[in-house]
Amino acid sequence: MLNKLKTYIAKHKLLGNGKYIVALSGGADSVCLLRVMLSLGYNVEAAHCNFRLRGDESNRDEEFCTSLCARLDVPLHKVHFDTREYASLHKVSIEMAARELRYAYFEQLRLAIGADGIVVAHHSDDNVETILLNLVRGTGIYGLEGIKPRNGFILRPLLCLSKNEILDYLSSVNQDFITDSSNLVDDVQRNKIRLNLMPVLRSVNPSASENILTTAENISQAARVYSHAINESVNECFDGKALDITKLLQQPSPEAVLYEVLKTFDFSSGTVRQIFDNLSAPSGKTWSNDTYTVAMDRGTLFIGKSYSETPPLVIPEEGLYRIAGDVSNIKVEVAPLTAETIISKEPFIATLDADKVAFPLTLRLVQTGDRFVPFGMKGSKLISDYLTDKKKNYFQRKAQLVVADATDKIVWLIGERVSAEASVGPDTIKVLTLRYSKE
Repeated sequence: MLNKLKTYIAKHKLLGNGKYIVALSGGADSVCLLRVMLSLGYNVEAAHCNFRLRGDESNRDEEFCTSLCARLDVPLHKVHFDTREYASLHKVSIEMAARELRYAYFEQLRLAIGADGIVVAHHSDDNVETILLNLVRGTGIYGLEGIKPRNGFILRPLLCLSKNEILDYLSSVNQDFITDSSNLVDDVQRNKIRLNLMPVLRSVNPSASENILTTAENISQAARVYSHAINESVNECFDGKALDITKLLQQPSPEAVLYEVLKTFDFSSGTVRQIFDNLSAPSGKTWSNDTYTVAMDRGTLFIGKSYSETPPLVIPEEGLYRIAGDVSNIKVEVAPLTAETIISKEPFIATLDADKVAFPLTLRLVQTGDRFVPFGMKGSKLISDYLTDKKKNYFQRKAQLVVADATDKIVWLIGERVSAEASVGPDTIKVLTLRYSKE
């Protein structure tokens, strides 16, 4: 068994000469992991998490790990969690809470002691259960690959071993372990698969587990081909911010390409399907999650951070003003018009006739129905039409700032154009200069 393990570790380049943290629960799998890591000569320290979920049994597990590490002369790091409180606070299941707490602690410990990796005891039976869990929940090709031997600093050298091989090894070295009673009750999905489904599958075919793992390996090989092809398709139609719908529909599997793009922005497969079914929707259609928004705009899907309202900024007089919730400011100055006065043509500097602009000014986002008279044009124009004519996308239009005076007359479309109603002319005596800048 140790030779099998060494071959697997070498194949996947999992372990080297550094220091490793062994996640030790006290159960058969983690105890086996600790023993074989020591037998193979690796430098290890153990870490035990007490989630305080099973009363005396949780304390028993901790005491067992303490005793085992003392006997094996292995440094042991211990931590206690209020898992139920965490689950309630973060609105996640107890199982998810324990997972998040455990891995966050392991990473903190890894950094603190300078370890090269965190070694966990997932084995091949766990892998089979994970594949079946993903299958019944609904998954794509990557979900059927199963558990990876390496995920960042998380290492899983026991994936080549079955539960029976682990138990046989522990018996051969006369090593005891503790049993978590919660694993014997089919109250969570994984336990239902382990205790109920797997016996049925093995009654159909005694080699069910091995065949599932073989299928997962085949899918993993196919996934590499899929990944290569899908990346080419994504690069053809997506530039990191916008997805060209015409080019998307020319791909061999447009919905798969759309999913691969949008999953990186945390959109669910259900939402991706809705978006795909509405690719012919008119401009302005949007879909949002907690962080991102997808906006349909003239044959393009634009993707950006979900929009947050910028509060209006009232400017009562000259001065430098910082815009709340942003990293930008606006400087306001009034001065006599002289021969040296420069009438700005810069997009973020406006030179206006001070007598045509009434304080206080208001810097705000463009609103529905806003109009202005663009300098150099005759007649007023809806700002929304102006921005559309300039081919501004959904996010650019939503973020467009304007400066309005006390009469709500828009005197400057920031970054674009000043209003003809406030522009410098032959009768100008004083100039009002507005400078907008990002910090």
